[in-house]
Amino acid sequence: MDTETTGLEVEQGHRILEVGCVEIIDRKLTHKHFHQYVNPERDIDDGAMEVHGISRDFLRDKPVFRDIWEGFLEFINGAELVIHNAAFDVAFIESEMKLMSSSIGKLTDYCEVVDSLSLARQKHPGQKNNLDALCKRYSVDNSQRELHGALLDAEILADVYLLMTGGQVSLTLGSDDTTEKTSTRSELKTLTTDRPPLKVLRANEDELKRHEEKLDQIDGISGASVWRNMPGSGS
Repeated sequence: MDTETTGLEVEQGHRILEVGCVEIIDRKLTHKHFHQYVNPERDIDDGAMEVHGISRDFLRDKPVFRDIWEGFLEFINGAELVIHNAAFDVAFIESEMKLMSSSIGKLTDYCEVVDSLSLARQKHPGQKNNLDALCKRYSVDNSQRELHGALLDAEILADVYLLMTGGQVSLTLGSDDTTEKTSTRSELKTLTTDRPPLKVLRANEDELKRHEEKLDQIDGISGASVWRNMPGSGS
């Protein structure tokens, strides 16, 4: 999830003007999302305008936060909400909640919150860990990100989070076509014991060099590549 706001200080009465969320289930993007521009009912700081490019005139006919709350809550309720620099966004969301009703509670009453910035700092101490730096580190394409936007940033964060938390990931849903799977299985054949030996193709010097370069790249991202610790790896 990501938000855009009228300014940096919630204590000065700044408000949310955009909310964007994308859904991940079983470490896969489902392509379901929640996105809404919000009329903040106040002026926007010049500095904030330079970041997101959203004007007060554009927002005049948009709903206020209380009118989008039900849809937003339906999307996040019971979820694990991943936010980069979560304290900032949570403070703004809970400020909007208080303006609606003092009895509505806190965001964590409805979902868990995970701060991806805190995770990044633990994994990459002493390095830049803003979203742009992480995109570069994990080779996530953010070329369309000339200005910040809540939904675009949420999509980028989803890709970064999956890569940063390790393991094999799929950024799109796999096929659930049962017919295709059955057809593939029916084509499998059992090899007989009297078959001729399989031809072994050895890697040449250039291929071995490029393999080591790839392992060095993996080491730089994850800290250690499992292939170098496998039996027969020479490490």
